[in-house]
Amino acid sequence: MLESYVTPILMSYVNRYIKNLKPSDLQLSLWGGDVVLSKLELKLDVLEQELKLPFTFLSGHIHELRIHVPWTKLGSEPVVITINTMECILKLKDGIQDDHESCGSNSTNRSTTENTKSSIKPRRIQQAAPTDPDLPPGYVQSLIRRVVNNVNIVINNLILKYVEDDIVLSVNITSAECYTVGELWDRAFMDISATDLVLRKVINFSDCTVCLDKRNASGKIEFYQDPLLYKCSFRTRLHFTYDNLNSKMPSVIKIHTLVESLKLSITDQQLPMFIRIMQLGIALYYGEIGNFKEGEIEDPTCYNKDMLGNITGSEDETRVDIQYPAQYKVQELYSQQDEEQPQGWVSWAWSFVPAIVSYDDGEEDFVGNDPASTTHQQKAQTLKDPIVSIGFYCTKATVTFKLTEVQAESSYYSPQKVKSKEVLCWEQEGTTVEALMMGEAFFDCQIGFVGCRAMCLKGIMGVKDFEENMNRSETEACFFICGENLNTKGFTYLTNSLFDYRSPENNGTRAEFILDSTHHKETYTEIAGMQRFGAFYMDYLYTMESTSGKGSTNQQDFSSGKSEDLGTGQEKSTKSLVIGPLDFRLDSSAVHRILKMIVCALEHEYEPYSRLKSDIKDENEAILNPEEVAFLEEYIPTRHTSVTLLKCTCTISMAEFNLLDHLLPVIMGEKNSSNFTNTTNFQSLRPLPSIQILVDKINLEHSVPMYAEQLVPVVSSLTQPSDNLLHYCYVHCCLKIFGFQAGLTSLNCSGSYCLPVPIIPSFSTALYGKLLKLPTCWTKRSQIAITEGIFELPNLTIQATRAQTLLLQAIYQSWSHIGNVSSSAVNEALINEIFLSIEMGFHHVGQACLELLTSSDPPASASQSSGITGVSHHACPGFLHIRSYCQEAETI
Repeated sequence: MLESYVTPILMSYVNRYIKNLKPSDLQLSLWGGDVVLSKLELKLDVLEQELKLPFTFLSGHIHELRIHVPWTKLGSEPVVITINTMECILKLKDGIQDDHESCGSNSTNRSTTENTKSSIKPRRIQQAAPTDPDLPPGYVQSLIRRVVNNVNIVINNLILKYVEDDIVLSVNITSAECYTVGELWDRAFMDISATDLVLRKVINFSDCTVCLDKRNASGKIEFYQDPLLYKCSFRTRLHFTYDNLNSKMPSVIKIHTLVESLKLSITDQQLPMFIRIMQLGIALYYGEIGNFKEGEIEDPTCYNKDMLGNITGSEDETRVDIQYPAQYKVQELYSQQDEEQPQGWVSWAWSFVPAIVSYDDGEEDFVGNDPASTTHQQKAQTLKDPIVSIGFYCTKATVTFKLTEVQAESSYYSPQKVKSKEVLCWEQEGTTVEALMMGEAFFDCQIGFVGCRAMCLKGIMGVKDFEENMNRSETEACFFICGENLNTKGFTYLTNSLFDYRSPENNGTRAEFILDSTHHKETYTEIAGMQRFGAFYMDYLYTMESTSGKGSTNQQDFSSGKSEDLGTGQEKSTKSLVIGPLDFRLDSSAVHRILKMIVCALEHEYEPYSRLKSDIKDENEAILNPEEVAFLEEYIPTRHTSVTLLKCTCTISMAEFNLLDHLLPVIMGEKNSSNFTNTTNFQSLRPLPSIQILVDKINLEHSVPMYAEQLVPVVSSLTQPSDNLLHYCYVHCCLKIFGFQAGLTSLNCSGSYCLPVPIIPSFSTALYGKLLKLPTCWTKRSQIAITEGIFELPNLTIQATRAQTLLLQAIYQSWSHIGNVSSSAVNEALINEIFLSIEMGFHHVGQACLELLTSSDPPASASQSSGITGVSHHACPGFLHIRSYCQEAETI
């Protein structure tokens, strides 16, 4: 009977995650075709063990669980698992406490983990029914695989909550459904075949709402903030490629998510909490939570027990790895896992997918009792890591910043109500976040978007600059523009994704991935990135090339001076950021909104996740022999970062109102913020004088040793370190600026700027500097330079008339509160003297050019071109007027 094979599989999973179930009752219900279970408690320890994250489940329960098994049509209809109202509450583990406790109880935790695993395995074996002689084993395996591949999972009303300090983050998903699809991503009953070794699934999320609220000392939320994300729907496509029918794990895994519209809302009270959540994610990535950090002094007794181990983000896991020091992998590699499980946070993402890995683990127990299956399992453990591609795509995203005000009700017993006002908005189009990884040896992340802009909305801090009665245009409200829009760029941000109809997966071919660092850098250049996106492109590449053939004699553990294998991997980390043409306008409205956001972000008392690293030098460090020094000089891993800005325009306008005396002291920590009761009069000044800065290109190169806390003490202990070793003990930074120029301009009533009057003509410059890492390790060597800098400036010219100097002084005083600056200080005569003279000069040029074009006699010295074909300097009196005007203007 098929029931004897399928029932134990379903029972094992239900019994694995749910407490207090009677297998006999569950088995009878399954044979009837439908199971309905109510008020279920989840096994929280099992969830923590499988998620491999430093979180603790405070509670977890399911209101109702339904399982429908179509026994009569098991080969053509899917098994449907429906969960109605599932709620889980999580909190962050006490990292320091867990670390110290794990020091003395690692063996206990390991034994507990092994006992838990062993207790699960025998239970599932006992439930397995004997093999039915009427059903051949190959047919049974094929049927079980077909059933599991087409399981439909439906979750209605999923509630996840995370609490930390005064933060309550809750995620509510009205409906989530996972099902199998065909080639056109339509719902279908599919299976892996010899001709098509592909399995496709879709997960649809409907009405996802994310809330971020603040609770008081008693743990209650006094008033609820506006949701961060309200009723957002998105869909995820999963594509699994197998090498053959007997593969335990897919060779290629693609998980891509598309959101059509993403509208985020952040209030001033939510901003510090939101930044805290972002810092949590960064701390988790760099391993700063739940394990010892670099440069931190560890307990010697604990260190001796786990000298070769790497304490991961979970208190009950210790993985022994003798390939290279554990400290080397903490910051660059994703979290380590058990050797029996897929390594890294790849498996964490994999655990959220209804994949076949877990079912395969159980299949060996139910139908694989012969020695052949054991041999197959041993071979599967030696297979190479799968290629995993994770992508997030958003067509249009909007982030709105709001200021809140508490309104008191007339009744004393009425609850407080909060009114929010939108003051700042960020719009972004064509966003892409892609990650490609293969085990620990290769990781690449690319982020880009097609275009973005930022704009001011309503008034702020008592200044009614963008209220409805002001009738200011959208052009004036937009103070930051970068890149293009989707109407002109197209859907290039979806290139090679599962949502691109031109991708290989959507055309029946197998995708090819670039997993070589050299080929990767040749393909994903800055030019290619800007052609795909246009506004922003970032490529972060981490590779580790194996060099195990170097031998095992060159061994050194930087952190403790102990013997450790350092020569089996050469690590490289490069980050390339490119920002496309942008226009940034700093006026009073934009500046004060940005500073207000900074003030709101600083209004918190959260402790940092990572403590400052100590520069104390270890006195017990080992002395390297010549062979170890030679190996150290051969390769030292570094992190290299490159930032490039193209065609940058920055316009600084005269302050129409100034509240810096209220905001800057708060940012500098001199005083606390308070409610501003005094309103500032806003008078729109037109024309509005401004300083305009144009830069053709800015390039910043930054290089830092990947493991400075281990490298510097070793190099400083050498009697005469080479120049190469000293080079890697510094942080190197090089800044290059091309085509920098500045001038004066003005904004007229129509919202456009006039032609700029040059103050600083175009010039280029470069700055190089280096800073010694951990200078306390070099106290005995005074000849080692701590800092060094080189500044190169071939030429610089500053030219300004007396009128232009007065205008520059007025713009400066409007921001610095020097004197009593008002609109009367910048009179019409001063503006006319600065801007009308240059316009008249260009007018004369135009008239001269028109006369030349209409004249029958060509100029005698046409070879001396002035930039216009057929026009010489002698034939254009307008150019002579501009030249004489600029010569008289050089008064500075």
